[in-house]
Amino acid sequence: MTIALDRPTQKTKSARIREKLGYPIIDTDVHTQEFEPAVLDYLEEVAGSGIVERFKEHLPGASRFKWYKQTWEERFAYRTNRPNWWGRPTKNTLNLATISLPKLLHERLQEAGTDFAVVYPNLATMAPNIGNEEMRRAVCRAINKYHADIFRPYSDRLTPIAAIPMHTPQEAIEELEYAVKVLGLKAIQIPGYVRRPIPAFEKYGKEVANEVVWIDNFGLDSEYDYDPFWEKCVELKVVPTTHASSQGWTTQRSVTNAQYNHINHFAFAAEALCKSLFFGGVTRRFPSLKFAFMEGGSAWGASLYADIIWHWETRNKEHLLTKNNPAIVDKEALKELYIRYGGELVHGRLDGLGDGLGFHSKHFAPEDPGELDEFALAGIEKPEDVRDRFLNHFYFGTESDDTRVAQAFNRKALPFGDRVKAFLGSDAGHWDVPDITSVAANAYSLAEREIITEEDLRYFLSVHPLELYTSLNRNFFKGTAVEKQAEEYLVSIGR
Repeated sequence: MTIALDRPTQKTKSARIREKLGYPIIDTDVHTQEFEPAVLDYLEEVAGSGIVERFKEHLPGASRFKWYKQTWEERFAYRTNRPNWWGRPTKNTLNLATISLPKLLHERLQEAGTDFAVVYPNLATMAPNIGNEEMRRAVCRAINKYHADIFRPYSDRLTPIAAIPMHTPQEAIEELEYAVKVLGLKAIQIPGYVRRPIPAFEKYGKEVANEVVWIDNFGLDSEYDYDPFWEKCVELKVVPTTHASSQGWTTQRSVTNAQYNHINHFAFAAEALCKSLFFGGVTRRFPSLKFAFMEGGSAWGASLYADIIWHWETRNKEHLLTKNNPAIVDKEALKELYIRYGGELVHGRLDGLGDGLGFHSKHFAPEDPGELDEFALAGIEKPEDVRDRFLNHFYFGTESDDTRVAQAFNRKALPFGDRVKAFLGSDAGHWDVPDITSVAANAYSLAEREIITEEDLRYFLSVHPLELYTSLNRNFFKGTAVEKQAEEYLVSIGR
């Protein structure tokens, strides 16, 4: 295939749709691939040649590919999950080059009818998960400098995320301050979790400790108090987003089938973080802070929102004490019913009355009723509190052809008739989006097929991303191709 070096700008179907819509299209999740030789130069500048050599030997994410080095016997013995492969769109050379060359991406974004995009480079999504602290911090610093430099000339339409490691709050704060104050980056990505060894199993050796881990999601039951980091996000006016994988977790650990491991893995990891932030009270303590979960779709968000409200209605403290409390059982009446209807099944064994019904003293562990209020940290006293602490804080990146987005916009089925805040996160650059110029057309077809309404489409493509990224930083879009529309939006909501 021969590509003309001076390509005329194409008027694609997506570009024609954009002209018709009359509002900006903001893509919150475009993937790119670093040019590794240049990254290594930055890494050497940050940490020296020794780190570079170690990096080349043990690339971030390389542990995912140990499957290829094992025999079938070893794979099953260790239950090594089969990783994905062939993840890049290779048929069209132009599309392949687009994901690694910012100048070309900037050009083709305009062909695609997309006004602005938040970029998630491949290595940046992996670097915060590196286990070794020295390597992790060096790689995060190097790639943040690299991406700040290569995307700076194209900031009118592209902004890269800064990779923020979260193994400790202090580590996170230090990189966040450098990325924002020194590099001028305004979008960030945190890992969805940190895998931490369970202390009781460390005595069995490193190999066991590496496998027997718990998932720290920075909120509920975390090893550290991450409030100083959330405070720093508010201070520096940046919105935490995440792009976390759960592949390798117990339910994502097929030895033979990568698709089994891939399906819903982003959603599972994102849901764990979302629940941790909610039940850990982060959205209560930081009323202005919002979070975005990328590439997992929005159906899980709609389900979780409704599920939390259902659980509050059936498991709140007052309900438990008045409807499920073992102390309120009329044991005499229950005994009479057992005698009348139990027959030989219970005859002579009524001393065991209550066993299996959950109120016998030996089965009833929580003696302090205060322990029953598992919504206390979240500050939930009524269903409306769930709505406010969830819908006002969580946003869900959804691919342009994901018809399940209808669940996020199904206000007849959702509590209080509100939308769940789904927005376009195309995943362009990966195998499922071989051509970035198809994104807007795919999204528009959702309205054409009446899967969502025209109004919902506007929220999906424009309102929700504007709302998210201006929530702390009203100047987020200043100097960009959507500056005027962002200012009009802010005026329309009285800010």
